Amino acid sequence: MLNFPVRIARLSVQLALFAVAASGAMAAELAIGLVSEQPAEGRSIKTDRGYMVPYTVTIPGTDVSFEMVPIPGGTFQLGSAENEPGHQPDEGPQVEVRVEPFWMARTEVTWAEYRQYMRLYQYFKRFESAQMRVVTDENRIDAITAPTELYEPSFTFEYGDAPELPAVTMTQIAAKHYSKWMSRVTGQQFRLPSEAEWEYACRAGTTTAYSFGDDPELLKEFGWFRANSDDGGQHPVAQLKPNPWGLYDMHGNVAEWVLDAYSEEGHKWLAGQKGLTALETIGKPEEAWPRIVKGGGWDSKPEDCRSAARLASIDPDWKANDPNLPLSPWWFTDDPARMVGFRLVRSLNEVPREEMEPYWRIDTEDIAGDVEYRLEEGRGVLGIVDEQLPAAMKQLDEMK
Repeated sequence: MLNFPVRIARLSVQLALFAVAASGAMAAELAIGLVSEQPAEGRSIKTDRGYMVPYTVTIPGTDVSFEMVPIPGGTFQLGSAENEPGHQPDEGPQVEVRVEPFWMARTEVTWAEYRQYMRLYQYFKRFESAQMRVVTDENRIDAITAPTELYEPSFTFEYGDAPELPAVTMTQIAAKHYSKWMSRVTGQQFRLPSEAEWEYACRAGTTTAYSFGDDPELLKEFGWFRANSDDGGQHPVAQLKPNPWGLYDMHGNVAEWVLDAYSEEGHKWLAGQKGLTALETIGKPEEAWPRIVKGGGWDSKPEDCRSAARLASIDPDWKANDPNLPLSPWWFTDDPARMVGFRLVRSLNEVPREEMEPYWRIDTEDIAGDVEYRLEEGRGVLGIVDEQLPAAMKQLDEMK
C-alpha cells in the first residue's frame, strides 16, 4: 500500500494533468478572436464564451491582412432626435435596438484587400476553361460572382489606387459577395453590418451627433470630408483619430454599405415595437435600389457624416455613364460612388450556413436577372469559394 506522501504526490500529478487537459480543451473550443483570460493590456470584452479581443486576418494565399475590433453588446437609440442639428426626417423616429456582441473591421476595406477579390474574375474564367471546380446545381450555393474588370479605371482611380486607400465604386451585391468569399476561404462568418449594427458601432456608446460630441468643428480630427479634402478623393485609412471603440474613418473618408433597403419613411415601420434586435431591424430590399450607405465621405458636408446620417443609393444616376446592357451588377460609374465603400463584421455567435445565405445572396429579381444575363453572355462568371480555393489558384498558376 502506498504511503500517504506518495499518494499525495500522485494525486497532485493527476490534478495537474487534468488542469492541462481542461486548459487544452478550453483553448480548442475558443473561436478566433476569443481568449480565456482577460489580457493585461489592450481592448477586450467579457462574454460567456471568453474575452473578445482584436485580431488580425490574413487573406489566405496572400500577405494582405486586416484587423478586426471587438464591439460589446448593448442597447441604443437607432436614428436621431428631431432637435439634433442636421437631423433629417428619414433618421426618425428613434427606436430602441438591442445589439449582440460582434467584431468589426478596424478600417474600411482597402484596395490591397479588394484587389484580391477582383483577381478572382480571371481565375474563375481559367477554371471554366480547364474544367476545374465546375459549378453545378448541387454546389452552386458555394459559388459567387466575381467583379468584371472596370469599364473606366481612370474614373475609379482618379484619386489613386494605392493599397492603403479604401476601395470604392462597388455595388452592394459586389460587397456582399466579397463577404461570402472572405467567409468561405477563412472559415469565419463575415458579412456587411445592418444599419443598426453600423450606427451602434459608430456611436461607440455616445448619444451625440458624432462619436466625439456635437461640435462639427472637431470633425477634422476624426474624418475626411469636404472641408479637409482639398484635392478631393479618399485618403489612406486610419490616418486620423479613431472613435472610442477603436474604429477609424467612421465619419467621412468613404461612406459604407449596410444591408438595409432605404426608405424615406425612415424607421416608422419599427415604431412601437419592443425588444428589437439589430438583425430584426434590417429593411428588406424589394428592388435593386435604393439601399443605405452610412457615414458620409470625402465630399460630404459635416452634417452628412453624423452617426445617424443616411445616404440612399440611386442606381440610374450612379451608373449613368455605364454603356453596358444590362448595367453592371458589380460597379458604379458616376459620383457619389467614388466615396462609397464598406467594411466587414463578424458576429460573436456563428449561425448555421442556411441562416447566413440571406446576408450573402442576390436578394431581388432585377439584380438576379442582370447577373444571369451577364453570365449567359460570357461577360460574367461564377466560381466556387471554399478553403481549397487558394491552393487551387496556385495549382492553376503552376499549370502555365
